[in-house]
Amino acid sequence: QVQLVESGGGLVQAGGSLRLSCIVSGIDFSIYDMGWYRQAPGKQRELVAVVTTENSPDSVKGRFTASRDNAKKTVWLQMNSLKAEDTGVYYCNAVRVVAYSYIHIFDHWGQGTQVTVSS
Repeated sequence: QVQLVESGGGLVQAGGSLRLSCIVSGIDFSIYDMGWYRQAPGKQRELVAVVTTENSPDSVKGRFTASRDNAKKTVWLQMNSLKAEDTGVYYCNAVRVVAYSYIHIFDHWGQGTQVTVSS
């Protein structure tokens, strides 16, 4: 079973930066595109960044960039120029394209990591 362990969240001032990590196990990590999602309070989970199997980023949110190391089975999310509306719990998951949109692959999610941006 896939295991997704996110870390690196915390409290940061608006305008600051943060780098999140996600360690993946239980799957052949290298064959999956990976995505980062955010769930803000009272809102649905939304995709914020994707990185392909070849470590090519596809930034859904322009200030966020995902990267990966297949040998370490780790994916990162670099977040810059953070805003209060970036507050939420951040999750990673494998993704694939369906009808020109990314969807998550695994129904099992990690515990996420909380990011709080103070204004």
